[in-house]
Amino acid sequence: MQKIFQKNQILTIPNLLSLVRLLLIPLIVWLYVGQNHYLAAAAVIVLSGLTDIADGIIARKFHMVSDFGKILDPVADKVTQGAILLCLGHRFPLIFPLVIVFVLKECIMSVMGIYVIRKVGDVKGANWYGKANTVFLYAVMMLLILWPAIYPWLANALIFLCFFTVLASFFLYIRFYCRVLAEHKVETKA
Repeated sequence: MQKIFQKNQILTIPNLLSLVRLLLIPLIVWLYVGQNHYLAAAAVIVLSGLTDIADGIIARKFHMVSDFGKILDPVADKVTQGAILLCLGHRFPLIFPLVIVFVLKECIMSVMGIYVIRKVGDVKGANWYGKANTVFLYAVMMLLILWPAIYPWLANALIFLCFFTVLASFFLYIRFYCRVLAEHKVETKA
């Protein structure tokens, strides 16, 4: 765990971009809920997404991938997603069960991730199904933000699909973590 918190692991451009994403959250909430400026809120969300893409590209291209960044990046993503979902809740009440499942998933995943780090000694990055879930969730959230007069049945159907993708991602990650722990157990016995 000590190598995660070394200065050269924390003070990197990708990690600063993740921090910018966290700092954009209050602006998104203020624009969406406080000002009802949906288009401006969507623009800030796009800016946040671009910083997410940029931090990944910079980290890989310039060899700035860090264990701390592997933790901070998804935290910034999940806190941003959670804030946007909560914002949407004041227009779409069906979002709240999704928020509950989302928060439970992320809390359980965090505990499992910490456990795997302690047992295996390595931070595992996101898998394709986690990324696919994130892309789908953002697409639905942006549609709900940019189409204020969306048909209620369509909004509810999209929210239900998000609920399903969050659960699917959750179960696939549980399986992944169990496999990592089993492989580590086999390697330590060998």
